Amino acid sequence: MDFSWLTQPYYQSYLWEGFVNTLVLVGVSGVLGLGLAVAFALMQINAPRPLAMLVRGFTTTIRGTPLLVQLFFFYYGVGHLLPGIPGLRESVFWPILRDPFFYGALTFTISVGAYSGEVIRGAMLSVPSGELAAGRAFGLTRFQVLYRLWLPRAIQLCLPTLTGEMILLLKSVPLVSTIAMMDLLMAANIIRDETFLVYEPLLLIAGIYIAMTLVLTGAMRLIEQRFPGARPVATRRRRLLPG
Repeated sequence: MDFSWLTQPYYQSYLWEGFVNTLVLVGVSGVLGLGLAVAFALMQINAPRPLAMLVRGFTTTIRGTPLLVQLFFFYYGVGHLLPGIPGLRESVFWPILRDPFFYGALTFTISVGAYSGEVIRGAMLSVPSGELAAGRAFGLTRFQVLYRLWLPRAIQLCLPTLTGEMILLLKSVPLVSTIAMMDLLMAANIIRDETFLVYEPLLLIAGIYIAMTLVLTGAMRLIEQRFPGARPVATRRRRLLPG
């Protein structure tokens, strides 16, 4: 094994750029995707039937098609049509719309919204109706019941599943290397092409992803333990023990 190339600033800059882009892409797509997921869940539960069916059809389409196909659709499809809009190239939005990061973030945000939206919807439907009735009995408005009782309780129930969704998002990021965006996989491919080393760059990238997954899992577990209304771990374990 030859890792001597790691000492060269030229390759370090590629790895650092890919690492930063990966973190930013996961952060932006995760936050926006979870916000979109809440909106999808609420529209499927409380929106008029035509809108609820439209949202359900959209999420089903997103969940039923490969993520790479969606990425190509937005980057090569929508991205090819945008330059034809009069005045768009001269607008302040063009530097954003021509950047592969935008299409990667858009694709991942919609994907997270579709998958996590179904998770949150199921969690909201599983919240006991008695808890919501108790909130209304205390004089809370429908909106207060939603953001102070219903939604926090649902998120608490589905946090472990949402952790899995965030890990899947992290492991999906290498797909952006197919649309000329610098990420860890593209950095590894550049190093492989220039050093003719096959295994070492890939092993390094695999190790970095494992480390990021462990950190993300630990952070989500900490959020789960400190989420309002969550029982302490020791209490949950005692309740599982007989006697």
